Amino acid sequence: MISRRLITLSAAAVLVLTACSNPNTAAQDNIDEAAGAAESVSIGSANFPESEIISEIYAQALEAQGFEVDRHFQIGAREVYLPALENGEIDLIPEYTGNLLSYLDPDTTATSAETIEAELQEALPDALDILDPALAENKDSLNVTPEFAAEHDLTSIGDLAELDQVRLAANPEFAERSYGLPGMEELYGVTDVEFTAISDGGGPATVQALLDGTVDVADIYTTTPAIEEHNLVTLEDPEQMIAAQYVLPVIRTEAMNEQVVDTLNEVSAALTTKSLSQMNALHSGDDVQEPAEIAANWLEENDLN
Repeated sequence: MISRRLITLSAAAVLVLTACSNPNTAAQDNIDEAAGAAESVSIGSANFPESEIISEIYAQALEAQGFEVDRHFQIGAREVYLPALENGEIDLIPEYTGNLLSYLDPDTTATSAETIEAELQEALPDALDILDPALAENKDSLNVTPEFAAEHDLTSIGDLAELDQVRLAANPEFAERSYGLPGMEELYGVTDVEFTAISDGGGPATVQALLDGTVDVADIYTTTPAIEEHNLVTLEDPEQMIAAQYVLPVIRTEAMNEQVVDTLNEVSAALTTKSLSQMNALHSGDDVQEPAEIAANWLEENDLN
């Protein structure tokens, strides 16, 4: 279980988060009483819908606690928003544990949630810190149809090694990345793969190739609504080939105080992969809802507004 202990380091009320072992729950104590509640918080998002939905959840949860919130959504990629966070243009943004660590430390080989959390603490710039990870995780996952899983008795990636050939669709980089074909061979003994590169991030074209039988396996992000919609079977990854990607707030240390930390940790404790997938579906369906509406409804359902 990853928990965090906020400890007082000085009269200046500098707060540091120390990581423990599991990203699924969080605890906090000994928060510096000298840190008063900030009057306003500036929140950013990356330039894709899921990030904006999560940022909107953060924003409305803090507004419910009396904060004034400045929204700076769809900023761009990490190369843009992390410097903005570090220099104080924004105070807070949602991130993903594994990808954030890979950006900060390109040489990392960490894939487990615990190791990633520990290394993140060392890799973060001094001006930034992380709060409790959510239960929600958005990462690559290998999926098959329920019919194909039943026919070949598939539950994990390693089971694919028993097939004569595996037809697999994924982004082009899957052919070279450690979590892709090289990892499948090294960790699971899956060698005979007919690879189809589809550049849509596990989106509609990739899903359709799986559903119509063009491929047997598809790499799809875990918060993609199509997984639940089509009852796809996500193959287990016991060797942790694919790095953990839990959602978590990254915050400027100067913006941290007891009320901000408590509010965001409560949000993270309630945010699951399934609920994030369902919110993504609301934003991408026939009757598209805006992030603000989606966030408001989720906060109300979870008694966080």
